[in-house]
Amino acid sequence: MSAPPDGLPVYRVLTGPDDAAFCRRVSEALALGYEPHEGPAVTFDGERVIVAQALLWPSR
Repeated sequence: MSAPPDGLPVYRVLTGPDDAAFCRRVSEALALGYEPHEGPAVTFDGERVIVAQALLWPSR
């Protein structure tokens, strides 16, 4: 099994407002080789939509 690059953890949860910056962070993790764990969690904080996406490094 290979390890994630740059000392990153095998399991990550990215959170933030549902905006372009959040989408870029998830896209960058996917490009590194992480895979989504299930679908995202979405909530509303009274002002904006907040998203959380769990990511796993594949155990190939």
